Amino acid sequence: MNSGRLYWRMALADVRSQMQHTASFVMWVVGNFLATIADFLAIWALFSSFGALENWTLAEIAVLYGIINVSYALAQCIGRGFERFNSLIKQGDFDRLLLRPRGTAMQVLSSRLDLSRLGRGIQGAGVLVIGILGQPQGMGGDALALIALCIAGGVMLFVGMLMMQAAACFWTVESLEAFNVFTFGGVVMSSYPLEIYDKWLRNFFLYVIPIGFLNYLPCAVLFGKELPFPVFTAYLAPAAGAAFMMLGRAIWSLGVRHYRSTGA
Repeated sequence: MNSGRLYWRMALADVRSQMQHTASFVMWVVGNFLATIADFLAIWALFSSFGALENWTLAEIAVLYGIINVSYALAQCIGRGFERFNSLIKQGDFDRLLLRPRGTAMQVLSSRLDLSRLGRGIQGAGVLVIGILGQPQGMGGDALALIALCIAGGVMLFVGMLMMQAAACFWTVESLEAFNVFTFGGVVMSSYPLEIYDKWLRNFFLYVIPIGFLNYLPCAVLFGKELPFPVFTAYLAPAAGAAFMMLGRAIWSLGVRHYRSTGA
C-alpha cells in the first residue's frame, strides 16, 4: 500500500473515532469558530474608529486575514499529530513507530486529523469571502487562483513549523511553547500589512519565517500597493511554503537520528 492511501486510511480511522462523540465534536467546532470571531471583530473595531490602516481598506485587510487564518486552521487540522507529539516521547510510544516499516513523519502526521480545528477555518473563509466580495474592482479568476496558491503555501509552511516544534521534543522532551510566538503570533501579526511594523520584524517574517510571502506580498500586488520587491515575488507563496516544510522535515530527520529511546 502506498503512503498516500495508508495516510488516508489511518486519518479517516481517527476521524471515525472522533465522530463517536458527535455532540462534543460539534461543540469543539463551534467553540473554535466563536473564539476566533473576536480576532476579526477587533480589526473591525479598529477600522470603525480610524477608517483605514496605512492605505489598506477593511476589505483588503479581510483578505489578508482570511488567507492566513484558513492556512493555519488547515495546518492545525492536518498536523495535529505533531502538536501533541511530546506525549509520544514521554510515554515511550515513539519507540513503536520506529519498528514499523513506514516513515515516522508520515505515521505521526496520519495519527490525528483534527476536524474540530475547522471552526477557525470556516470563520477565516467567511471573512475571506467578505473581503473578496468587498473589492470595488472585483477579483477575477487569476486573483482567486493566486489566493488558493497562497493558502496551499501557508498550509505547507505551518505544517513545517509544527514539525520543527515536534522535533524539539527529541532534545527537550516537552514541546517548546516558544514556538507559539512564531505560529499563533505570526498568524496575528500577518493579519495586518507588514509595513506597519518595524523593519527588523518585517525582515524576520520575510527572510527567516517567510509568512509575508503567503499573504502580504500577493495581496499588495492584487490591490495595487507599492512593493519593496519585484512583482514576481508575489507568486512565490507555494515555493516559500514548500521550502519551509522541507526545512521542517530535515530538522525532524535530524531529531530522529538524535533520539536515543526512553528505555521503555
